[in-house]
Amino acid sequence: MTPTGPPDALARRLGTGDAVVLGLAAMIGAGVFAVFAPAAAAAGAWLPLALGTAAGVAYCNAMSSARLAARYPQSGGTYVYGRERLGDFWGHLAGWGFVVGKTASCAAMALTVGVYLFPDQARPVAVAAVLALTVLNLFGVHRSALAARIIVAFVLAVLAAVVGAGLAAPAGDAGGTGPLGGVGSVGGPGWGVLQGAGLLFFAFAGYARIATLGEEVRNPQRTIPRAIPIALGLALATYALVAFAVLRVLGPARLAETTAPLAEAVAVAGADALVPVVRVAAAIAALGALLALILGVSRTVFAMSRGRHLPAGLDAVHPRRQVPHRAEIVVGTAVVAVVLFADLTGAIGFSSFGVLIYYAVANAAALTLRRDEGALPKVVPLVGIAGCLLLAATLPGTAVLTGLAVFAVGVIVWWAGRRRFGRSRAGYPDTLPPR
Repeated sequence: MTPTGPPDALARRLGTGDAVVLGLAAMIGAGVFAVFAPAAAAAGAWLPLALGTAAGVAYCNAMSSARLAARYPQSGGTYVYGRERLGDFWGHLAGWGFVVGKTASCAAMALTVGVYLFPDQARPVAVAAVLALTVLNLFGVHRSALAARIIVAFVLAVLAAVVGAGLAAPAGDAGGTGPLGGVGSVGGPGWGVLQGAGLLFFAFAGYARIATLGEEVRNPQRTIPRAIPIALGLALATYALVAFAVLRVLGPARLAETTAPLAEAVAVAGADALVPVVRVAAAIAALGALLALILGVSRTVFAMSRGRHLPAGLDAVHPRRQVPHRAEIVVGTAVVAVVLFADLTGAIGFSSFGVLIYYAVANAAALTLRRDEGALPKVVPLVGIAGCLLLAATLPGTAVLTGLAVFAVGVIVWWAGRRRFGRSRAGYPDTLPPR
């Protein structure tokens, strides 16, 4: 049935379950299969502490985002919150960080698909994955949510098998002391834990997809605050179980060195039959993350174009399918371009930097909420701001320097847009008509 409503309105088709699944698809794909090895290289045997630190910061961000999303159920996430609560510049800065950082995340997930399925043809496979999922999104977000539900169910079943194999096998000889074995040549407490947490934060950022889909969620004032903490809690439980099982079998040093930690863990555990299944699951999980990421980035591009922080015309809505088709096409094209030159590890670090700045703005916006607007206890957004800035500062130096340079470009873009359109941006609606 063709949706009714204003021609520039997005269709509200997602319920709580759909929103939770889209957030899980983004988090599970990114976290389990992409960041454990580099995080272990930084934190060593203290990886569980780094995971807990990242989860704590993510919790503060999630609570702030949930309250803001309920207040402003629009596409764009913190781009909208920052603009409405802190001013035009901060909204632009948040949106810029999200779009640039998550474009790198999209490329990382697409490359993960290629590396796991056809290592010798990783880039062509990655490009094909981006094109296929962009086309899927163009046919409507409801179909995207259905695909994400299938992906999450399969991946969680495989991860349960990995955990079972890891717990049943004899513990690996890590060679030293520590909470789960020796640290060896990899990181330790202090700076290593913080850097590991910063990298692991990449794995928790998927719940942002729920907030950026604010205009496509039914009853957003109720659905979004429920869906975000549920998705985050399920993801944390999954990560903790998998991290314990993999560390138990491989030890921190071997985990830090492997490119496919889950596949190697089940092989070492003696479950050789699971290895190809894990590789397929890794590719499917990355596809699920990529699907949700393209959705979120395209909605932020859509919102920033509507506010004239990005070129006009990207805020067009398809008259029949009611999706931001031009924004989706542009995002898909940009991800393909990054895939052709991307470095997987560097993309993870750069993405974490951009998204941590994005959430620092979200927490700052949440600090301005009044009690009648659903304000949180002040300690939650304050801890969120401090945590985001601290983890961003402790990321690998290349990621920090590249991130600062890209944000400097974003400031120039804002300044140029301000001169062209003026502060009021009159004539460009901040909200879509209600459905």
